[in-house]
Amino acid sequence: MHHVACPYCHRKAELVKGVAIYGHHRPDLMYHNFWRCEPCGAHVGCHKNSFRPLGRLANAALRKAKMAAHAAFDPLWKSGEMTRSEAYAWLASTLGIFQANCHIGMFDVDGCNAVIAAVAERQYVANMERAYPHIKGEEA
Repeated sequence: MHHVACPYCHRKAELVKGVAIYGHHRPDLMYHNFWRCEPCGAHVGCHKNSFRPLGRLANAALRKAKMAAHAAFDPLWKSGEMTRSEAYAWLASTLGIFQANCHIGMFDVDGCNAVIAAVAERQYVANMERAYPHIKGEEA
């Protein structure tokens, strides 16, 4: 069994089913496993059919930041532009971290904001290269 501690209050998190977090509003998650720190309102889902957390416990602010980071990042690989592994390799290189440590589920709010900024910069450069193909690769 995993021992998961809350990063906010350092208490031991409890293992619950999704219904304890979402009630009946998310029937798709009712029977999934989650780790929860009720006093902090923090939780994290588990890998399918296991008790292994998908990332770190997240409070409302961090959950919002993770969703925004995934919304920015996931289209890189879901579009077919690159594989998921290639996208995470690019992100790790861009953020200057080891690929083994590059997982949005483990990032804090600042890390999530760095993901969003990195993807935005990539999109800006790509847009500029499309708009001005004649200057691509020229020295400034």
